[in-house]
Amino acid sequence: MITRTAIFEGKIKDGCEERFFSEIQVRLAPLWKQFPNASNVRLLRIEEADQDAAPIVMIQQIDYPSMDAVKAALESPIRTQARAVTLEILEMFEGRFYHLMSDGNFVATEPGA
Repeated sequence: MITRTAIFEGKIKDGCEERFFSEIQVRLAPLWKQFPNASNVRLLRIEEADQDAAPIVMIQQIDYPSMDAVKAALESPIRTQARAVTLEILEMFEGRFYHLMSDGNFVATEPGA
């Protein structure tokens, strides 16, 4: 499994907090669910962080079965559509967003633990 994670680092412009997250839920989340091969979509709104943490306001993750599936999603028309909506919503955001790709889940529970 490959997880593509988007990190939104910065701050939401004053007075735009609720509208920002509402637009994400109403306009972007449905598009993210339509990405080809997307098996799980997660939206994490940061409620609290360590004092010295980077100013992350939101994390979005989509799971895919393989890197080829990620590439197909990134080349799809729905991604172009989602990107346009993202750029509109980012008018309410000061900072940057970037993506990370991760493979698998390496935390295993030991038998009897």
